[in-house]
Amino acid sequence: MSTQHGTPHDSRRSRGMFRTKTVEQSILDTEEPEHTLRKSLSALDLTVFGVGVVIGTGIFVLTGKIAKEQAGPSVALSFVVAGVVCALAALCYAEFASTVPVAGSAYTFSYASLGELPAWIIGWDLILELALGCAVVAVGWSGYIRSLLDSAGLHLPVGLSGTHEGHFGFDLLATILVLVLTGILVLGMKLSSRVTAVVVGIKVTVVLLVIVAGAFLINGANYEPFIPPSRPSETGGGLAAPLSQLIFGFSPSHFGTMGIFAAAAVVFFAFIGFDIVATAAEETRHPQRDVPRGILGSLAICTVLYVAVSVVVTGMQKYSKLSTDAPLADAFKDLGQPFFAGVISFGAAVGLTSVCMILLLGQSRVFFAMSRDGLLPRIFSRAHPRFGTPYRSTIVLGVIVAVVAGFTSIDELAELVNIGTLFAFVVVAVGVVLLRRSRPDLHRSFRTPWVPVVPMLSVLASVWLMLNLPAETWLRFAVWMVAGFVIYFLYGRSHSRLGIRGRQTGEG
Repeated sequence: MSTQHGTPHDSRRSRGMFRTKTVEQSILDTEEPEHTLRKSLSALDLTVFGVGVVIGTGIFVLTGKIAKEQAGPSVALSFVVAGVVCALAALCYAEFASTVPVAGSAYTFSYASLGELPAWIIGWDLILELALGCAVVAVGWSGYIRSLLDSAGLHLPVGLSGTHEGHFGFDLLATILVLVLTGILVLGMKLSSRVTAVVVGIKVTVVLLVIVAGAFLINGANYEPFIPPSRPSETGGGLAAPLSQLIFGFSPSHFGTMGIFAAAAVVFFAFIGFDIVATAAEETRHPQRDVPRGILGSLAICTVLYVAVSVVVTGMQKYSKLSTDAPLADAFKDLGQPFFAGVISFGAAVGLTSVCMILLLGQSRVFFAMSRDGLLPRIFSRAHPRFGTPYRSTIVLGVIVAVVAGFTSIDELAELVNIGTLFAFVVVAVGVVLLRRSRPDLHRSFRTPWVPVVPMLSVLASVWLMLNLPAETWLRFAVWMVAGFVIYFLYGRSHSRLGIRGRQTGEG
């Protein structure tokens, strides 16, 4: 028997490592007084979070860099392709988030559809990837701020400027940023959303200003040819080569029609982060309605902005003459507009602040959900009695990220964030199909259209992009996963609340 308010009947189908946690039980666990998060967010707040984490320095750098190296003016089409791939995943996330409005995003969704061990693995993956992503972003933000300070004649001591170019040092600015944002997140989601709204407002204003100003500097001749002639790409050999090249002997090409799709595999990573909106479902006043709006709305806004900036930058300057470090800023400089170059640097620095905050928010909610389920120590699943936030998990993870950002140069590990996110996309898409079959009775406020076609297309698109990542990234990812398996079997399996309930009733 199955009802919306029934007992966790479907956990009896699977035992041991693949026991599933019912949607009803997941929602009941959110109502425990000490583990309840405060509901304060609206659809607008969630949309702001989505735009805040997706629009970062990439819009000012990646658009021009990929135009020069991969696709030419047709990079605008690459952003459209990448946006479609993300939209497939977003439709799957929207159904899950409206059906299971519980903190944890892909982790919680996996627990309800695939079972405990897959849920643990995806949760473990998300925590590490979001932490690593936040540290990388904080280091990038520090670099922008140091550059702005240098322009003003203020110079930080070398020992406090981080680890770079063979010099080991402590990155004071990156550490301070992470600790301040951690404090804001502890003080409440509404405060966090207000801070994010201000930052995103500044950031989007800068982007729109750049688009409008750049539109007056466009030279139509720069769009010729819109799709440059194809030529083979030169990738490094060995583990630095894309996995697809090592497996199939396929060598990706630059430019031409195939170059548009090869570029899409790169620019896709500019969209990473919209899925973090789903981690805030439990703190949303009307999650069934507002979470799908937040996910799809933020993705649509970001796609339009990316396409507009790519059209402007390739129209302002011939794609072959764009710089790779700061293409948009340098294009304005070359056209005698240094003011806008400064505005872009300011916008990038401000933009990274919100990216860092929302990555911190996402990882703390996944950690909180796993702790509440007993897969991590339960001490981290207490909500603050006044602020209603998962303060213990937020503080612990914030301090860890601050230390990593302060002492480590981890740019080479940034691609781990990409493969981890794509892995989550695959799991969520598969989970939608499985939950449709196992629990057709569940009320779904938002339904992914054309199931199973859309989820399977999402899986294929995500796997294809994963195969375009270097083999060494896959090896690092495998190491993370092995460590996750070890921790689950040493701790999580025996402390799982679902497992303990099962043993008490004779079902586990």
